[in-house]
Amino acid sequence: MLKGNKIVSSFIRGLTWESLPPAVQQQAKLCSLDLLGAIIAGSLARGSKVLAGQALEHWPGDAATLLLFNARAALPGAVLANAFSANALDIDDGYRPIKGHPGAIVFPAVLAAAEKKGASGKEFLTALVVAYEVAIRAGIAWHDYHAEYHGSGSWGSLGAAAGVARILGLQEREIIHALGTAEYHAPIMPMMRCIDYPAMTKDGIAWGAMVGTVSALLAGAGYTGIPSLLGMDEYRHLVDSLGREYLILNLYFKPYACCRWAQPAVTAALELREKHRLDPSDIERIIVRTFEAATRLWLKPPANTEEAQYNMAYPVAAALVAGEVGPRQVLDEHLQNGEILALAERVVSVKDEWLDRQFPEKCLCQLKIVLKDGRELSSGVVGAIGDLDNPLGVEGIEQKFTWLAAHVYSEAGIAKIKKLVWELDKLDDLRPLIDVLRSPESI
Repeated sequence: MLKGNKIVSSFIRGLTWESLPPAVQQQAKLCSLDLLGAIIAGSLARGSKVLAGQALEHWPGDAATLLLFNARAALPGAVLANAFSANALDIDDGYRPIKGHPGAIVFPAVLAAAEKKGASGKEFLTALVVAYEVAIRAGIAWHDYHAEYHGSGSWGSLGAAAGVARILGLQEREIIHALGTAEYHAPIMPMMRCIDYPAMTKDGIAWGAMVGTVSALLAGAGYTGIPSLLGMDEYRHLVDSLGREYLILNLYFKPYACCRWAQPAVTAALELREKHRLDPSDIERIIVRTFEAATRLWLKPPANTEEAQYNMAYPVAAALVAGEVGPRQVLDEHLQNGEILALAERVVSVKDEWLDRQFPEKCLCQLKIVLKDGRELSSGVVGAIGDLDNPLGVEGIEQKFTWLAAHVYSEAGIAKIKKLVWELDKLDDLRPLIDVLRSPESI
């Protein structure tokens, strides 16, 4: 086996909670809280209900909980359903250089495996860090190796395999085979086609999480796989930094339920709305200057949640009308708001060469609002909230969780989940948290 793969395997097996810097320990809990908020609110989406039903029908079992659905399934089915919920509202974390979302893939896989194994909270968090670190590095290697921009489920499958392998206690060769199997069977997803034709396929996150989970299970049973890209010499620098550089600290967190590429424009719209106390009926036209990839986002009226998320006009209009872009704006049952749809018709997006050169390192836009009285309001260059240079911070992520969870839970339920997440490293097993997340009625 290639030496790089052995180094990765050693990291997966050897990392301890106590060896992690305090900032990484806190980040693991923050990621957990952020993703639970996404899953709780995401469970309301139509796609989440479809996958939960399919998991119960085709993957019956008692291994892990379908979060919020008060049911259990075999491990692959539970991971598939929970991972879809994590990304259902497109409000999960991301890593800018790979233009994708590691958390929604690895968190549901590690959580379900930890529930099945009866792992402690400390072991769950350690495996979660392992999964993030492997997933992000796999994403960097994957995008360098492959010419086309692939969705997160491709490279993220390796992170899921790594985290589940850690929970299951796989040995070195088994881990190497798990990573190679996850990579070889990873869904190959031409991401820009999903931008052009939004659908529940989205970023392939649910499938990547399931593939990674099944790959670890297969490896533990003796199934063999090819060496993964992380074993190649050209990616040795990514491998050698494991345990010394924690890329989980460089995540961004999303405050709005839409594609990250539209979020600078949403931020700009909200800032102008507050500054000028805008009445949407006074707006004649909205011009979004942005990078080329973002101009591929839809401007058409959405017929479903996915079309609302992979859209530029709809979330900008929703921000100006409602002052937020969340479940009450993007879920199917809320897409017929006449005021939002009318304003969305006045939005255009234009490629800006300078802004395009900043992408993907930076996600920026300029927003101009032309009023019916002839005045023009400009945002200047605006970046997305939640990036490293404009972080949400602990308080912001807690507020985001409360906002999302309030669509399902009472104040008491929200407080209980927060407390359990912040005390995860003190739990002997995850049953107290899982019991609360089984369904809102379980509190």
